[in-house]
Amino acid sequence: QVQLVESGGGLVQAGGSLRLSCSASGRSFGSYNLGWFRQAPGKEREFVAAITRAVERTYYADSVKGRFTASRDYAKNTVYLQMNSLKPEDTAVYYCAANAKLRYNRDSPADYDYWGQGTQVTVSS
Repeated sequence: QVQLVESGGGLVQAGGSLRLSCSASGRSFGSYNLGWFRQAPGKEREFVAAITRAVERTYYADSVKGRFTASRDYAKNTVYLQMNSLKPEDTAVYYCAANAKLRYNRDSPADYDYWGQGTQVTVSS
């Protein structure tokens, strides 16, 4: 199993930046595919970004492409989400998630087995 703990959320003005961190503990960090999701009040949890294991490919939702960057630091067992040019519509609770599957739908929360507790990001206009 792996335990995930997010940090780095906060309040920022539109156009600003934040970097979220997700620290992992437990089994080998490199064995996991990692994802970032977010959930705004009254909305379903939605895909933001993913980093696959081994080949280390990254994928992004269209709504954040070009503004957000996901990365992984194996030495620190941590995954990051750098968020630039933030917009009020980016306001949500952000979650990191993990799975050890060979095949999965990276956009689907149901395909991730482990979740952090979430961190609030609020972007003011």
